Amino acid sequence: MLLADKRILITGVLNDASMAFHVAKRAQEEGAEVVLTSFGRAMSLTRRAARRLPSEPEIVELDVTDAGHLDALAASVGGHLDGVLHAIGFAPESCLGGGFLTAPWEDVAVALQVSAYSLKSLAVACRPMMTRGGSIVGLDFDNSRVAWPVYDWMGVAKAAFESTARYLARDLGPEGIRVNLVAAGPIRTIAARSIPGFEQFEDAWDQRAPLGWNVKDPTPVGAACVALLSDLFPATTGEVVHVDGGYHAIGA
Repeated sequence: MLLADKRILITGVLNDASMAFHVAKRAQEEGAEVVLTSFGRAMSLTRRAARRLPSEPEIVELDVTDAGHLDALAASVGGHLDGVLHAIGFAPESCLGGGFLTAPWEDVAVALQVSAYSLKSLAVACRPMMTRGGSIVGLDFDNSRVAWPVYDWMGVAKAAFESTARYLARDLGPEGIRVNLVAAGPIRTIAARSIPGFEQFEDAWDQRAPLGWNVKDPTPVGAACVALLSDLFPATTGEVVHVDGGYHAIGA
């Protein structure tokens, strides 16, 4: 099994449609001990989803914008970690759906902190538990070269997310910690449904992805994340792996 004897911290599980849920499920099937995070009103949703996993995991409280939670994470989780999944993103309503020119800085700052800076925050909080090295994997929607319709400031945040991953790969590599991202095609998650005009992404993928793409199937994303969390890529870091049916490679 790919993750036998490994301990993996997974953020972002809200229900069984969450991409993070499918990473957790596949990780357990591959032998990992999984620990989930959640906080606030989302905690009840995470607990409900956790019961649907092959083995119900421990859940620790973590709001990545709360310094107290981050400082306490190592004590809350305990022991060591071999891997971490960052599946966190949020932007206020003003930052999506055509509000790029009008969104106030206060809202943009929230989007950037939660969706980009939090990767650094989570990595630093988990670093004391990764003394044997390991793998940090983030869920991405590729914004390195294009501007998407309706994605607006979340697109800017994802571009910052990708840059943050590269700098983390630089600084954590000497400690044997790899940092990579999985750029997924559009999946119908709770987060996706909150984006006005999300169907535009679905229509585009239907037309251009050479392997096809099922917006209701997160399992390919889960498989890719588990592969990166395993020891199969010991010399790969700072990379963005596309799991999008090949959409990113097709010009028109």
